[in-house]
Amino acid sequence: MSKPQQTIKQAISYKGIGLHSGEPVNMVFKPAPEHTGIVFVRTDIEGTPSVRAHIDNVTNTMRATTLEDGEAKVFTVEHVLAAFSAMNIDNCYIEMDSPEPAVADGSSAVFVDLILQAGIEEQSAKRNVYKVKKSHAIYDGDRFVIIVPYDGYRITFTSVNSHPLLGTQQCDVVITEESFQKEIAAARTIGFVKELEQLQAMGLAKGGNTDNALVYDDETCLSVPRFDDELVRHKALDVIGDLCLLGPIEGHIIALKSSHELNSKLARSIMEEIRETQQ
Repeated sequence: MSKPQQTIKQAISYKGIGLHSGEPVNMVFKPAPEHTGIVFVRTDIEGTPSVRAHIDNVTNTMRATTLEDGEAKVFTVEHVLAAFSAMNIDNCYIEMDSPEPAVADGSSAVFVDLILQAGIEEQSAKRNVYKVKKSHAIYDGDRFVIIVPYDGYRITFTSVNSHPLLGTQQCDVVITEESFQKEIAAARTIGFVKELEQLQAMGLAKGGNTDNALVYDDETCLSVPRFDDELVRHKALDVIGDLCLLGPIEGHIIALKSSHELNSKLARSIMEEIRETQQ
């Protein structure tokens, strides 16, 4: 039985700084009509240009996912989008006066809380959940991400890291509002001290710290972990955020050491299938 589309009941705002830019940002989530999708609105640019959260608008996947449409550009959108996807919010305007959403606590938990505070409202139009009909696989050396047909939305992710405290981690979660809030939402992004200088020279990670990221030096963790396997849980969170750019889907995602780049390539492959079935 098809479910209705959903938006939020009322506007709600949040202030913070961007993970990579370190720039301050004011965000306002606002209800949106049926069939709008998730739309980022740049209120700091004349004419308030907007960009829809759609795979066709992805222009960069280095360290984060970037969306662009004309003058409207936003980046590091995956943590916000993971919250909207898992909480089944189909339509919402996200107004921002800076190009990067707030890092908040480095996870999706703050955005889930904002959605719950604003309230969820059912709309008249039916929700179109696309059930993947065939397998899609993206490989890059020893890394891959695959989706196979499945009755529901499931992610099985394996991460492998040479750090002595990390090693091989795996999570296997059927994604629902409840499981996401309990097992995935609070997992933070990861960073390494040895990479920090290089990232900052590239203009990245300027807003990261040991509270809003899981930071490691060569031997120890400088943050207080929320889960023993927080790294792989956050990797699953990133997949959810990146595949939110397709709209709601059903399938079983199996990934080994995947990245935003591979996730994006998988989303493009699935979008080809979706378009073929609509012809």
